[in-house]
Amino acid sequence: MVTIAHIHNDLDTKFGVPRQSGVVQEIQSVIVFEPPYRSPEALRGLEGFSHIWLLWLFHEAAGHPWHPTVRPPRLGGNKRMGVFATRSPFRPNNIGLSSVRLAGVELNTPQGPLLHVEGADLMNGTPILDIKPYLPYTDCHPLATAGFTDSVPFRPSLQVAFPQELRRRFTPEQAEALLAILAGDPRPQYQDDPTRIYTMEYAGQEVRFSVEGTVLSVIMP
Repeated sequence: MVTIAHIHNDLDTKFGVPRQSGVVQEIQSVIVFEPPYRSPEALRGLEGFSHIWLLWLFHEAAGHPWHPTVRPPRLGGNKRMGVFATRSPFRPNNIGLSSVRLAGVELNTPQGPLLHVEGADLMNGTPILDIKPYLPYTDCHPLATAGFTDSVPFRPSLQVAFPQELRRRFTPEQAEALLAILAGDPRPQYQDDPTRIYTMEYAGQEVRFSVEGTVLSVIMP
C-alpha cells in the first residue's frame, strides 16, 4: 500500500490525542494529498457527504512486534483482551480507522485539493492510506453493543482552569479544541495522582497541567 495523503492539525504528540474519532469535534484538521493523488477528479462527488472514513497508518507503531493480547487503557491497563477486540496500534498490520466530519472540500489550492475535517483522532503528520464516504444507511447501527467497553464508564468531564494569559497564546479555534481535549481527561484511565504534572504538546507549545478531583488546572510555565 502507498500513502495517498497526510493529515495536519495541532496534535503534535500521542499524549492528548482523543481516544476515538468524534469525541472532540472541535479539533480541526486538513488532509493534504501527495503529488500523484492531487487530482480534483478523484474527489468528484465527495462534497455531498457529511462524514468520511479515513484508513491510516499507526506510523509510530510501525516495526513494533504485535501480541495476541493487549492491555486496553479503557480497562485501566491491568487487564488483557485479544488484540482484535481492541483498537490497539500494535497489530499485525498497523492500520487505523476513523470516522470524521467533512467540513469542506477545496479543489484548487497551491497544495492541490484539500479536505477540511473535524473530530479526527490522528496525530499531526499521520499518513492516510485511503478515504471512503460514510454511508448512514449501512454504516450506522443504532442497536450495536460495545462489548467490554460498555461495562467501563467514562470518567466524568473535568472542569478546566485555564489562565487567560495562557489562552491568548492560541487562536480562538485552537483554544476551544484544547479546552475540549482537557475536559475529556487525556490521562491514562489508571492514573489519578493529584501531585503529578502532565505535559502535552499542542499547536507547537507545551501545555502542563495537574488534576485534583474533577478540576484540571493548566499550569503556567
